[in-house]
Amino acid sequence: MIRILLADDHEMVRIGVSAYLQAQPDMEVVAEATNGQEAFDLSLEHRPDIILMDMVMPIMTGAEATAAIIKEWPQAKIMIVTSFLDDDKVYPALEAGAISYLLKTTNAKQIADAIRQTANGTPVLEPEVTSKMMKRLRQTDRPLHEDLTEREREILLLIAQGKANQDIANELFIALKTVKTHVSNILAKLEVQDRTQAVVYAFQHHLVK
Repeated sequence: MIRILLADDHEMVRIGVSAYLQAQPDMEVVAEATNGQEAFDLSLEHRPDIILMDMVMPIMTGAEATAAIIKEWPQAKIMIVTSFLDDDKVYPALEAGAISYLLKTTNAKQIADAIRQTANGTPVLEPEVTSKMMKRLRQTDRPLHEDLTEREREILLLIAQGKANQDIANELFIALKTVKTHVSNILAKLEVQDRTQAVVYAFQHHLVK
């Protein structure tokens, strides 16, 4: 029997989903939460096999509740069922430790099947979520300097030559304030703390000779 905790702040959603899951011969809804804090408390109290978690809820969001639960109970298997596919919803939930991520537009049978797979440790993700994660992985694999603009690369080369911001401004015929903005962008994109680290990065990646 798969013991399930259902967390959703919409009563009609809880009633509909709970009724369908209770009708399954291998499932039992052991508790229902109306907000993220209740989801956290009831999860630790009942230790269900699966936690069905909505993303947008009062007190604590689904991502916050997921992170809190996983911190206290790393073995928890959390399955997001939501209406949102925005980056600021998908990434925090999966990074917090959710295993599966489905939309509420998924039909009931598919959700039930996904619960069974998730209970067995197999992730079930919306195709769009899989695409987002693959895209993020590809972006992670790309060298950081590929995000630099042509002007930022030019300024990085001048920094590597030991030139100060005012010297760069004079050489490129741009305002000192503009140079400072470019330098800040370069440091942020290369994920370094100062100009020295930026120069080290440039030499390590053969951007300068």
